[in-house]
Amino acid sequence: MTPAARLQMAIEILEGLERSAQPTDRFLKSWFKARRFAGSKDRRAIAEQVFAVQRRRAHFAHRLGMDSPRAWMIGALLENGDDLDALFSGGAYAPAPLSAAERAAVAATSAPLPRWAEGEYPPWLEPELTRAFGDRLLTEMTALATRAPVDLRVNALKASRPAVLAALQAEGFAAAPTPHSPIGIRIPPGEGSAALSKSEAFLRGAFEFQDEAAQIAAALCGARPGMRVLDLAAGAGGKSLAFAAAMENRGEIVACDLRGEALQELERRAARAGAGIIRTLVLGHEQPSGLFDAVFVDAPCSGTGTWRRQPELRWRLTPGRLAELTAIQDRLLDQAAALVRPGGRLVYATCSVLPVENQDRVAAALARHADFSPLALADGWAGIRLPGLEADFRASPVLTGTDGFYCAGLAKNGGPSRE
Repeated sequence: MTPAARLQMAIEILEGLERSAQPTDRFLKSWFKARRFAGSKDRRAIAEQVFAVQRRRAHFAHRLGMDSPRAWMIGALLENGDDLDALFSGGAYAPAPLSAAERAAVAATSAPLPRWAEGEYPPWLEPELTRAFGDRLLTEMTALATRAPVDLRVNALKASRPAVLAALQAEGFAAAPTPHSPIGIRIPPGEGSAALSKSEAFLRGAFEFQDEAAQIAAALCGARPGMRVLDLAAGAGGKSLAFAAAMENRGEIVACDLRGEALQELERRAARAGAGIIRTLVLGHEQPSGLFDAVFVDAPCSGTGTWRRQPELRWRLTPGRLAELTAIQDRLLDQAAALVRPGGRLVYATCSVLPVENQDRVAAALARHADFSPLALADGWAGIRLPGLEADFRASPVLTGTDGFYCAGLAKNGGPSRE
């Protein structure tokens, strides 16, 4: 494909993403599957262009004074010093020539960037993001606009971290230990990470894909051999798999979700990982019964902490959707509270950086449930100093070098602890 043809396809993909609810990587996979004429180099170049524009679309829209996929791309190419007329030629498979309005916008002097455009976030979110980060707001937002590394969790049921590191390095991956999680491995972005799911170590269940912050949150649940653990809103079960390894495959894990297809994926992952203590349960058809030593609420959320990996999410979030999510989070916390045994713990987690989804929800749950008290999560981290971990756990790219994440613990009064 010519550079102009790649450009036109990138614009069409960005237009399609504006009408889609799919993550960018999944949308790209479907797009290219239907257009097999695009070779591997073309697909890689187009995907990189799409992701790069999404990460800085507010900046490009402000530069052009126009907010559309075509305008974002013009802004990106202008900043890069590319020949716009050569690319927007109107020739075969190329974008149409620049309009008079676009030429005027290109020639105009750029106005100073507003704070929200510099930070690449919706203007209406600024008060909440300021609550989260204070003076670090722009630093954190800049970090959330960069590419994320690939983090892996070693499956202790099948392998050790040194063994997996050696195996991945032998296959040519630039693998290194994560700085905080004792079972984590990090691969730099762009270091052949797409091939990891085809590696021998992955196929035999030696590791799973999981951001280091999520690994830490799973450890903070305190799952131990012999426990009964509930993973509420488990999705495809990354935390359940981590619990199974921490429990040495002894005890019981009940993984619940509304989405049966996600739980089917968990069952496939559990078989590969050798995690035999996980039982899946589709909410709406069945409900968890009995009491649990630990209930982990992996709550649906805005995903603001995953903006490095899913840059499209920052522009899809609306005030109405955020209100819907906080209502769901409250319902899940109430459901979870009824399932914790006296002396057990409830752990609440999101991949959000917004206090309205995090600290506010925990405070509201404590106000509704007088039989629960806050847990100091740092007390269970073996005395190791971990950035962001105090009474609760607040992770971010600047603070912890991970995705944005939140985790808090609540103890149910009236019974013995299982620490």
